[in-house]
Amino acid sequence: MFSRYSLLYICIPFALARESAWNGLVLPGSQKTNALFTPYYVPPGAKSYDSSSPFVLYSGEWTQRFSSNSVRRSFRSSSQANASVSFSFTGTGIEWFGNRDDRHGTAEVYIDGKYMKNVEVWKDAKKTLRQQRLYSKYDLPFGSHTLKIVNAGGARGHLVDVDAFVVTHSGNARVHTAVRVGQHLEKRLVEATQWTLRQEGSSGVGAMQLAIISPSHALLVDKVEHNPLDINGHPAWGALYNLNTHAVKPLDMQSNSFCAGGAFLRNGTLINVGGNPVVEDRTSSADFGDLDGLQAIRIFNPCNTPNVDGCDMYENHDRIRTASPRWYDTVIRINDGSAMVIGGSKKGGWMNNATVNNPTIEYYPPKDIHGSNGLPIQLPFLIDTLNANLFPIAFSLPSGAVFIAANQDAMIYDWETDTEQRLPKIPNGVRISYPMTGTGVLLPLTPDNDYTPEVLICGGSAIDDTRAGYDISSQEPASSQCSRMVLSDEGIQSGWQVENMPQPRIMADAVLLPTGDVLIVNGAESGIAGYGNVRGQVGASNADHPVLTPVLYSPLKPSGSRFSSDGMPTSDIPRLYHSVASLTPRGDIMIAGSNPNLDRSEEAYGTEYRVEWLSPPWLQAARPEIVKTPLHLRFGSTATIQTKLPADVTDIKVAIMDFGFVTHSVHASSRMVYLRWSGDGSSGNLRIEAPPDGNIYPPGPGWLHIIAAGVPSKGVKVMVGDGDSPPVDQGALQSVLESSAVDQYELSRDGADGGGDDES
Repeated sequence: MFSRYSLLYICIPFALARESAWNGLVLPGSQKTNALFTPYYVPPGAKSYDSSSPFVLYSGEWTQRFSSNSVRRSFRSSSQANASVSFSFTGTGIEWFGNRDDRHGTAEVYIDGKYMKNVEVWKDAKKTLRQQRLYSKYDLPFGSHTLKIVNAGGARGHLVDVDAFVVTHSGNARVHTAVRVGQHLEKRLVEATQWTLRQEGSSGVGAMQLAIISPSHALLVDKVEHNPLDINGHPAWGALYNLNTHAVKPLDMQSNSFCAGGAFLRNGTLINVGGNPVVEDRTSSADFGDLDGLQAIRIFNPCNTPNVDGCDMYENHDRIRTASPRWYDTVIRINDGSAMVIGGSKKGGWMNNATVNNPTIEYYPPKDIHGSNGLPIQLPFLIDTLNANLFPIAFSLPSGAVFIAANQDAMIYDWETDTEQRLPKIPNGVRISYPMTGTGVLLPLTPDNDYTPEVLICGGSAIDDTRAGYDISSQEPASSQCSRMVLSDEGIQSGWQVENMPQPRIMADAVLLPTGDVLIVNGAESGIAGYGNVRGQVGASNADHPVLTPVLYSPLKPSGSRFSSDGMPTSDIPRLYHSVASLTPRGDIMIAGSNPNLDRSEEAYGTEYRVEWLSPPWLQAARPEIVKTPLHLRFGSTATIQTKLPADVTDIKVAIMDFGFVTHSVHASSRMVYLRWSGDGSSGNLRIEAPPDGNIYPPGPGWLHIIAAGVPSKGVKVMVGDGDSPPVDQGALQSVLESSAVDQYELSRDGADGGGDDES
């Protein structure tokens, strides 16, 4: 049996040689020698003031101390009670850096004379932690401010240090333009009586990847960079975000999850697959790496309670890894509840090419299928779709086969027979996968038409993927095209049906709603995905002209009337490369991220940590409620659920949804299946029929909704299927371990050709 423990195995200590971890774009001034990977970092557009700056004023007894591990090799320290330091600055944010160990105590922090909090500087550490972020605040109104720190002593220690202050601000023309637009936001929100938008919370880490893991929490995963959220003395690159309180818990990630894919398995375990090399002990943002992320399979076991103290990522590259390196891979759950890992690149670069292409699939857990014995299986489709074929759009279909779209092409792949059925090309030369990134969705499945699948792919770009980066401009228009196809024999013969969004979009997110509509949000009107590659970069962004107003697509309306932005609020936050959006169990849409930068930046289109919440109009309506439901919906079974329904409602639907794993505009495994039901709606007891098998809904976690007269309930988490672990072939598993080595591609990156303009 494939239990939690066979997923995790036994943690075996191992050591790795340290090698150059990146061949791509490197920030000026990045260190090439070993140095502490500490929270201290000065993002482009920010400014640092060390402890000796004339703008830093001390009161009481302070001693200057010297250390090679301090900013500018010195810091100030005081053990005197009530000794204070003041620093006046102009900006929107402030960070205080100093040291932590068991000799330090507490400090009171004030801004503009207002008490903010007591900061615990004491740390039970064997050695002093240097250049630590002791306090930060990023949401100040732009202007002049004064930070004051007072030594409050403490029962366990009495020292307080000042190493440096970093001032952050949004002081560039592009952001000022966005702020001017934002001045109209409040009025727009008042007028937009149907939809509302609010900004609340900070993600703490870049929201490159997003998955809703429970009624109370979302998982956020980033690349290794100098995020403002810290853990164990260094910046974090993963976090759990509380959907209710907006508290953020850092995760102790080990390898670089830079542009990884992910999926939930049959038993509810989430896997995060691939990435890039990373180091946590070098300050070069391009060269972070104790553990190589290229072959990483990170395990996140089910964590369904509001208390997430014991929830974290697990890695053991000795026992759990992919057979080949994967960067920009798509991962989906298939009909037996295992994961299919699709494509990617063998190492970091930008546009894919034949040198670095990984034109294969593999499975987790590994399968001995088609003579592979757990090793990768080549797909001709992933060769034919070069160059722009990273992060392909993929969905498991009701036949058990898999729909895959990349570049200008699409196919249906029968993984059980290893056969490809090529589909008509995406119309009008539009490319839809990275870096010409579009977004796709499998439209809701219903038993009323025997679960006939239909796909919708929107946005992207018609830019030729053989052009060099220096020949592409950030101002070249994206595509407004949406292509829709019914995946039946008749539908395929009819081909793609083309519609157009109100605005072109690249890097949009298509979010399935429980009403059956599709929300399209985020993205830009021009350029392509990535950073640091094209002409006319804005900051480092390859794209420009952010699209700030969402659009709703109603698939059941007549062609020509399906798109609407009526009642939609307009944001003042650009959401470009590395942005995400997902439906939440509550029914609103969480929008986060945007970081078209190698590392955290305060310049144009800088690193965005603010979180927005887009609320549909039915959140304010009288909503149906699921009072009680079984925890498991076994295939082909019936179950009784207790509900509270509005009086005299006859239009009732029941649906199970997978919110998906979201990254780079790919909403992997996203799905909505309507269920048959019977009973008397007036009594509140409905008898529902579970999906017939794993083809219709791949076994794993889902969110049950009641939709009454177009108004959905909150989603209730259930397990669809038996909840067991996916099948394991121990021979195939052993074959992967014997045929690959721990981080075997570490050496191949040093000095190797990344294939053109290197980037994220």
